[in-house]
Amino acid sequence: MNFPSLRISKYYIFALQTTRIMRLKKRYILLMLLALTAGMSNTAVKASDKQQIESILLMSTPPEGIVFEILAAEDGLSWAIPRVQQYASQLRGRFPQLAIAVVSHGREQFALQTSHQQENRKIHTQVKSLLGNQVQLHVCGTYAEWKGVSPEDFPDYVDVAAEGPAQIKAYMELGYMLIKLEQPPTP
Repeated sequence: MNFPSLRISKYYIFALQTTRIMRLKKRYILLMLLALTAGMSNTAVKASDKQQIESILLMSTPPEGIVFEILAAEDGLSWAIPRVQQYASQLRGRFPQLAIAVVSHGREQFALQTSHQQENRKIHTQVKSLLGNQVQLHVCGTYAEWKGVSPEDFPDYVDVAAEGPAQIKAYMELGYMLIKLEQPPTP
């Protein structure tokens, strides 16, 4: 005897097994996509500052703002400030109202002291130009104090934040994207 219900149940079992396999495949693919996405986001974090700027310029809507972090040697502002000027110009060309800030919290910040204005005239002029273009600039008061430099040792146009890292964190909490400027290799 041939029972039609038996054939249906074989097909039904086959369909269940196929459905399970498909679900497992979908989960596997989803897991792989998730892992790939996580890998991509880690790569983006390690991208150069130039690559980060290029990525931002491709966005359809801008972030709340950009905060540039500078942590370099004594001569760090001589390469970092011109780079910030270039990036700010590119970013504002695409997003005119974009908020931009700079936080300097290493040895490079001491070039901004009032007592070093003459020897670092070009850097001071560039910083004033940034400020005139609505770019905020902060130096780290804590690091300055560790080195025996008080907030009064900086000109009025340099904002001395209590702590550079805390200032960066505050900007990031407002939705700013962090871009760490790395010193170019010396030839």
